[in-house]
Amino acid sequence: MTVYFIGAGPGDPELLTLKAQKRIAACPVCLYAGSLVPAEVVAGAPAGAKVMDTAPMTLEDTHAEIKAAHSRGEDVARVHSGDPSLYGAIAEQIRRLRADGIPYEIIPGVPAYAAAAAALGQELTIPEIAQSIVLTRMSMQSTSMPEGESLENFARTGATLAIHLAVRNMREIERILTPHYGADCPVVVAYRVGWPDQVLLRGTVADIRKKVRAEKITRTALILVGPALGAVRDFKDSALYDPDIPHVLRPVVGVDLVEDHNT
Repeated sequence: MTVYFIGAGPGDPELLTLKAQKRIAACPVCLYAGSLVPAEVVAGAPAGAKVMDTAPMTLEDTHAEIKAAHSRGEDVARVHSGDPSLYGAIAEQIRRLRADGIPYEIIPGVPAYAAAAAALGQELTIPEIAQSIVLTRMSMQSTSMPEGESLENFARTGATLAIHLAVRNMREIERILTPHYGADCPVVVAYRVGWPDQVLLRGTVADIRKKVRAEKITRTALILVGPALGAVRDFKDSALYDPDIPHVLRPVVGVDLVEDHNT
């Protein structure tokens, strides 16, 4: 048997990959994080499958279910929100699988920042404005951040920030980011991206906290910060399609002929 760690995406069942759909439809055991993964995502589990919401379960509880499935020779679909590689808490699960000799495979999913950008209808990397995205979070009740990975250190880069698990800490975010990005820097708080009750709040470093409080958003939100969010018209075209800048699939007219002649 195999345990399949499946990225369910941010919430929209139609954002499942074909491979994820096939694995969910074939596994007789399905464990999914019900607090972040809608039931519709696992509705395709086969008839008679054991489908369990792991939200109230501990790590040892879920591993016991996997071990039991292993003893029966049954594949397990372990369904996580977004992409399992990012805040998926799969590392500790994999450690236990390896210790017990249980094979596993990871199936990637659509990450929340990508779904949020799509919902906003824009690109996050804008030529000469922002070419880097920092995926991070803040220390609150969850695991502490490693030394050096503070929000202030990342803010010094001026890159687009995608801040997870921090919507209850908007005051501190405003305090840290204002000196580096300025009070007028665009901010988006994306609440439950891909769910029917999705909310996209646009604001600035200075006023987004009040908007979040007015909407009573306290969890399941991604915070995007950076000048790229406000770049709609005033930016330079990328070099990708510039006719004066050749690349291997689009050489400058005449150059390829010279190269062939020399060869």
